[in-house]
Amino acid sequence: MPVIVVANPKGGVGKSTLSTNIAGLLAHQGHAVMLGDVDRQQSARTWLKLRPEGLPQIAGWDVAQDEIVRPPKGTTHVVLDTPAGLHGKRLEQVLKIADKIVVPLQPSIFDIHATHDFIRELLKSRRSDKVEVGVIGMRIREGTISADQLRSFLGTLETPVVAFLRDTQNYVHLAARGLTLWDVAPSRVERDLEQWQPLITWINA
Repeated sequence: MPVIVVANPKGGVGKSTLSTNIAGLLAHQGHAVMLGDVDRQQSARTWLKLRPEGLPQIAGWDVAQDEIVRPPKGTTHVVLDTPAGLHGKRLEQVLKIADKIVVPLQPSIFDIHATHDFIRELLKSRRSDKVEVGVIGMRIREGTISADQLRSFLGTLETPVVAFLRDTQNYVHLAARGLTLWDVAPSRVERDLEQWQPLITWINA
């Protein structure tokens, strides 16, 4: 059972956006998906309450705050949204169940430095090379200095850069209705679906 963890020590980098859309992707592929939320803000749980009936089902997973354990039987795929400041014992608990770790990063010098330290801790702490770590560039505005700085930084990492996702209000509008990119007409989000293709390939590998 693949467990995909979305993690970054910084808040506001797009962890919940990635988590909900990855869960939506897997649900539309026909998997029995559970979306877990270790974040005290419970953004993923709030999003699930907004999700309309009739769409591919995504179950919620109430993850205990004191311990992270394997999800219930019957689940084929798990997506786990994590809190800001994830490190130490909490990080070790997450790594015990993770198969893939997705690290969202937006073009901010503060986020870049915090994420660099986090990735080094990840690579040092992960239980084996079987835990794949991939970085996603978030809220990218092509042609800006910040985007260029982010690309330069990502070129120094020991982990693959899986995809770059543009800065768009599509994610905001969809999240407000409990939706994902895969819940609306493809023509409405064509550019975003194209940008997700490398991430989809990486997730399904």
